[in-house]
Amino acid sequence: MPGSQSQPPSHSWSSTPGPAAPVPLLLSGARLTDGRTVDVRLDGGRIEAVGTAGSLAADGTRAFGTRIDLSGYLLLPAPAEPHAHPDTALSADGGGPVSYDPRDVQRRATEAALLQLGHGATALRAHVRVGDMAGLGALTAVLRTARALRGLAELTTVAMPRVLTGQAGADGLAVLRDAVKMGATAVGGCPDLDPDPTGYVEAVLEVAAEHGCPVDLHTDGTDPARLARFAAMAGGLRPGVTLGPCGGLARLPAEVAGRTADRLAAAGVTVVCLPQGGCGAADGRDAAPVRLLRSAGVRVAAGSGALRDVSNPVGRGDPLEAAYLLASCHGLAAGEAYSTVSTSARAALGLPEVRVEAGFPAELLAVRGDGLSAALSPAYSRVVVHGGRVVARTSAVREYCGSAATTAELGLPRQGRGETP
Repeated sequence: MPGSQSQPPSHSWSSTPGPAAPVPLLLSGARLTDGRTVDVRLDGGRIEAVGTAGSLAADGTRAFGTRIDLSGYLLLPAPAEPHAHPDTALSADGGGPVSYDPRDVQRRATEAALLQLGHGATALRAHVRVGDMAGLGALTAVLRTARALRGLAELTTVAMPRVLTGQAGADGLAVLRDAVKMGATAVGGCPDLDPDPTGYVEAVLEVAAEHGCPVDLHTDGTDPARLARFAAMAGGLRPGVTLGPCGGLARLPAEVAGRTADRLAAAGVTVVCLPQGGCGAADGRDAAPVRLLRSAGVRVAAGSGALRDVSNPVGRGDPLEAAYLLASCHGLAAGEAYSTVSTSARAALGLPEVRVEAGFPAELLAVRGDGLSAALSPAYSRVVVHGGRVVARTSAVREYCGSAATTAELGLPRQGRGETP
């Protein structure tokens, strides 16, 4: 009968899990976005060589640990996830308030990170609540998850206090500083929820300057004057400032939104949009006006936001879906859309650029398809490479009942059980 079926993961294709040094790896017969079919040799966590198909077979002077046939797959720089909420992920069906017990948070955060790794995201930025009911327990749990996943994915954290101004803000500021000392690599939160949004941003920027860490703030962007003020305050801060999801910009008059975009560009601020839906830390579910922002010179990355929590009970956490939506609903070309979840997302996280060229980091995603548009559409089978190792594989098999429409003489592509690398 017609259907689709996912096969359970097999570990025979990968080296031993963990941060062990990767063995040399040959990816053969992969297609690139420029149409070439190539072999790609990986060693030491980097791309060692790229050559025409069949040209990089072992030369007899060295033994390859693994060879993977990627015929029928498109090979891409791996995506990164710049906006995840693993402390609340996978909690939509809990039937009550989200548990912030560290054991529950670590279980959910680990499952969420592995789901997103399976989609292709080899680097993730986790926004984690600190203070109030969560205290520092949720952050502790996510940091444990990051350590446990080392070698599989790179997980970094943003500390998100609720209030930073007034009498109540004193405790939040102390917790934020403690969070950075514990290992949070960025500071953020949602100034729109503070009685004094400008004061909130000032406090975050002060902590960031003290510790030399990036800033990643939630804001809906409905108030253009406030957003422009945030941009002016953050302009020039190193190692960088990110705002998102800024969906409110899409509801502003075009002229007002355009002026605001110009100010964001002048300040060097990155905007992370959430085309798959919002998150609980910001109002609204609109996606930011990506084309307007890009035309103004703003770096735009795309994230997933909520992953099956109350903000989006059916969130997938899939960067390819985010790219698909930007292409399908926002008018971006397939390459531009994919760059928001790969090149721009990695830049937003302060990670080095990845290209399928010699010398670049071996952070790669292979997706079944003969071109980027085809890969973004069904996006079924995927092979994920992190640090030069295959760390995840998703296989999909489509089977149909006998019909003239599926006969071999029509020359239609057919995926069989034996074709998965």
